[in-house]
Amino acid sequence: MGERSVGVQRGDLPASESDTVGIAFDGVGKAFGDVVALDGVTFQIERHSRIGIVGPSGGGKSTLLQLTAGLLEHDVGSINVEGETSTQGRLSRCAMMPQRDLLLPWRTALDNAMIAVENRGVSKKDAREQTRPFFEHFGLAKFEDVRPDALSGGMRQRVSFLRTLMAEKDILLLDEPFGALDSITRGQMQEWLLRALGDVPRTVLLVTHDVDEALLLSRTVVVMSARPGRVVTVIDVGMQTEGLSRREIVTSPEFIALKEAALEAIE
Repeated sequence: MGERSVGVQRGDLPASESDTVGIAFDGVGKAFGDVVALDGVTFQIERHSRIGIVGPSGGGKSTLLQLTAGLLEHDVGSINVEGETSTQGRLSRCAMMPQRDLLLPWRTALDNAMIAVENRGVSKKDAREQTRPFFEHFGLAKFEDVRPDALSGGMRQRVSFLRTLMAEKDILLLDEPFGALDSITRGQMQEWLLRALGDVPRTVLLVTHDVDEALLLSRTVVVMSARPGRVVTVIDVGMQTEGLSRREIVTSPEFIALKEAALEAIE
C-alpha cells in the first residue's frame, strides 16, 4: 500500500515485457485544436490488473480511454495495447462500457447482452445459448426475456457489463460505468462489480470521478491533473478485500488513508 512516483517506461516493449504488460502509455499527448487535453502521460498496466483513473473534470480521462481503444489517435508519444500500436489494432483488443447502458429498447435483456456474440458472425440461436448461462451468475436469472424499460438501473448496468464481457476482449475500458445511478444503487453495483471482476481475468482501465469507487475497484489508482491532463501520482491500493463488504472496506483506516492521499493529490 502507498503512494509512488511514476517511472518513465517505454511504450515499445521488449518481448520479455510484452507478455506481462497489458497497456503502456509513453509520453502520450493529445490536443483538439488549441486545447491540449493530455500532455506527457506515461504509465503501464500489468496484464489482468485493474487501474482506476481519477482527477478533475476536463482533465482528459475519457480522452485517454478513447485513445486506448483506438477511437482517437494521439498526437505524440506511443500507446501499446498488448503489442498493438495502431488504432485498428488497439480497437481489436478492447471492449468499452460507457456511462450510459445504451441498451436497445426493442431487444430483450438476453438479446442485448448477446450483441457482441452476434457481431462475431454467430447465429442468434447459438448466441443466445452462449450468453444465457451468464444471467444467473450476474444476478439476472428470470430476466432474460424482459425488455430494458422494465429493468432497474442496476440491472440495466449488469446487462451492459455482460454485453461488454461477451465481446471476449482482454482489455475492459470502463467510463464512469455507474455515474448515472443513484448513490444507493451505485454502492450496490460497486460491490457487485468488485466480485465480478474477481471472477474474470481481464485488464481493466476504469475512469471515474468517485475516489471511493476507484480505490474500491482498482489495484492501482492514477491521479491526473486538470487540463492538460498529466499524471500527478500513482497510488498502490494493495488492500485485501476478499470476504469483506463494501461498507467494511470503505470505513477501514487503511482505505481512509488511501482516500486522503488521493484527494490531496487531486487538490
